[in-house]
Amino acid sequence: MDTKICLPFDVEKFCELKVGQKVLINGIIYTARDQAHKRIVDSIKKVGLKGKTKNFFDFRNQVIYYTGATPAKPGKIIGAAGPTTSYRMDVFTPLLLKYGLKGMIGKGERSIAVREEIKKHRAIYFIAYGGCGALYSKCIIKNDLVAYPDLGCEAIYRLEVEKFPVIVGIDTKGNDLYEIIRRGKK
Repeated sequence: MDTKICLPFDVEKFCELKVGQKVLINGIIYTARDQAHKRIVDSIKKVGLKGKTKNFFDFRNQVIYYTGATPAKPGKIIGAAGPTTSYRMDVFTPLLLKYGLKGMIGKGERSIAVREEIKKHRAIYFIAYGGCGALYSKCIIKNDLVAYPDLGCEAIYRLEVEKFPVIVGIDTKGNDLYEIIRRGKK
C-alpha cells in the first residue's frame, strides 16, 4: 500500500519515510530545471542565504519537481510532465539544501556529495517514474507560473497535485535505493 503525504509537509512525518517506500503526494510542489536552478543559485550567491531580490524565489521548506512540462492542450491544465534526469541539478543542490529545500523529485541517481547533503539537511529525494509524463499530468490539478517566464517550459511553476506517485530514492538518513540495488546485485 502506498503511503500518502500532504505538502507542505510535517518534518517529522517526512523523516519517517524509508528508502524504497512508495508514496502518493498531495499538495504543492514547484517545478525547476537547469536554468531556473542556475538563476536561483546566482541570486543566493549575490545576496546571501537570508537576502531576497526581485528575481529570487524562496524554496525553503518546499519540494522541487525536476520537469519541464509540455504546453497544455486546449481545456487541459498542463501538458506531459515527466521527470528530468536529476544529476543535472547536482551542482546546484547543495546550496539549495543549505538554504532550506526539503525535497526533490526527479529520475535517476544522485551524486555521493548530494546524498550526504540530503542526509545532513534531513531532506529527501523522490524518484518519479520515467516515461510517465502523461500519467503525471493527470495528477496535476492546478498550474501557476511563479518565476522566470522567459524560460518557457523551464520556468518555475507552482503545481497542486493529487495522488502523485513517487518512490523514496534517498531518505533523510542518506539511504540510497540505487546503492542498495547495486549491493544486492554483487
